[in-house]
Amino acid sequence: MTKRPQLAGTLWLLAGLLYLTSEAIAASAFAGYSYAKDYISDLGVPYTLADGTVSPLAWLMNFGGFILDALLYGAAAVVAVSARRPRHRAVMAFLVLAMIHTAGSILVGTVHSGPREIAAGTHHIHVIGAAMAIIGGNAASIVASRLAAPGAYRRTSLTLGLFGLASLVTLEINRLSGTPILPEGLLERGSVYTITGWEILTGLTLLFTKRRLLESRG
Repeated sequence: MTKRPQLAGTLWLLAGLLYLTSEAIAASAFAGYSYAKDYISDLGVPYTLADGTVSPLAWLMNFGGFILDALLYGAAAVVAVSARRPRHRAVMAFLVLAMIHTAGSILVGTVHSGPREIAAGTHHIHVIGAAMAIIGGNAASIVASRLAAPGAYRRTSLTLGLFGLASLVTLEINRLSGTPILPEGLLERGSVYTITGWEILTGLTLLFTKRRLLESRG
């Protein structure tokens, strides 16, 4: 049982690095792709979009950036929770939120966000998946901060989760307003990179310090 926190840390660190690597490679192959203006999901559409652009490495984004990242995140959460006895409601809330994030990310990677899905009426499944992934992941970070001992990790985890949710709210306001506040790709990444950052932070914390996630009700 003593090695389970390290295993969880390894899985979370791999998840975060895999996401960033998959996104960077897929974006580099997508002519004219903008991190600031374009949505992350555009990288996963495996056919030509309405504006004539295409993501040649959509399979990499879908499998590495969305699906495998989600599975690693979910496995890490299960391992981290299994290492803690006894469990209480906040721990189980973290696990439920982590599973919501995992399921949502898998939906994002399997149901795409392009003109074919819009025409077929399945685009809403992708939107639901994205909402589950973003809200579940950032909310899990917030709950994790409550289950960590006071200190820099706890404060950073809380800040990441709150910033991610605030970015999502701003993105929705941005989309509904006639005068956009910031580029939508930038705002979307503000809600996603907080989860990726939490994965890397938590992975490094569990691997290289004596701190153990989900060990304190603090």
